[in-house]
Amino acid sequence: MKPAEFYMRDRAMHPPAHHPGYKTSVPRSPRMPLLTMHQTPSEITGPTFGHNDFGPLDNDLIANFNHGGDPVGERMILHGRVLDENARPVPNTLVEIWQANASGRYRHKKDIYLGALDPNFGGCGRTLTDANGYYCFRTIKPGPYPWMNYINSWRPRHIHVSVFGTAFSQRLITQLYFEGDPLIPLCPIVQTIPDPEAVQRLIAAMDLNASVPMDCLAYKFDIVLRGRRSTLFENRLEGN
Repeated sequence: MKPAEFYMRDRAMHPPAHHPGYKTSVPRSPRMPLLTMHQTPSEITGPTFGHNDFGPLDNDLIANFNHGGDPVGERMILHGRVLDENARPVPNTLVEIWQANASGRYRHKKDIYLGALDPNFGGCGRTLTDANGYYCFRTIKPGPYPWMNYINSWRPRHIHVSVFGTAFSQRLITQLYFEGDPLIPLCPIVQTIPDPEAVQRLIAAMDLNASVPMDCLAYKFDIVLRGRRSTLFENRLEGN
C-alpha cells in the first residue's frame, strides 16, 4: 500500500486541556507538556473487524432494543462518509455511536437526570463503512440535558461517535451536534474550541435528499481523519 500524504495539523483549532469554564477539565487536565507515544507492532497488528461480526440491527437504534414498541421521539437517519485528508474514502472502518434518548437520558446506572428512560431505546449502535467509506444509522434524535458545570448548564443535543482503525488501539472519538441548535454556542465544552471552523465541522447538517417522506429526517456528518480539515477528536487533542 502506498503511504498516505501527510499534512500538518493546525493545532490552533484544538481547545486547551485546562479550561476553567469547563469545570471538570480543571482536575483532569495535565500540568506537564504532552508526549507523543508511538505505537508498537503488538498494538497495530490486530484484531481486525469483519462483516460477519455484525447483526442486521446493529446500526438501527430504533429496532435493536425493541421490547414491544418503537422508541419515543423524532425518528432520524444519521449518515455520512469516513474520509482521509484528500477526501478519499476509508472503507471497512468500524463506526460506533452512543447517545441519550429523546428526553435527554442515557441508559446508564449513573445517569440521575429525571428525564424518563425509554424501555425501547438502548442508545448504542455500530456499523462498518462500505467501499465508498459510507456509513448509516437509523435512530432517535437525542434530547438536551442539564449538567453540573454551573447553574443552568445544558448540553446541546449530541451523539458520540467512535471510529476505529485496523486495531482496538487505533480509536478516535468525537461528538456531533445538530444544525440550528441554539444551545451549541452556549455549551462550555464547545466554548473550549478556539477555532469557529472546527466547531462547524462538528455540526451535522440536515439532509432532505436523504430523508424518508412521512417517516424521518436525515442529518449528514462526514468524518475526516487527518489534515487541516479534519474532524476534531476529543481523545487526540494533541493532533493526529
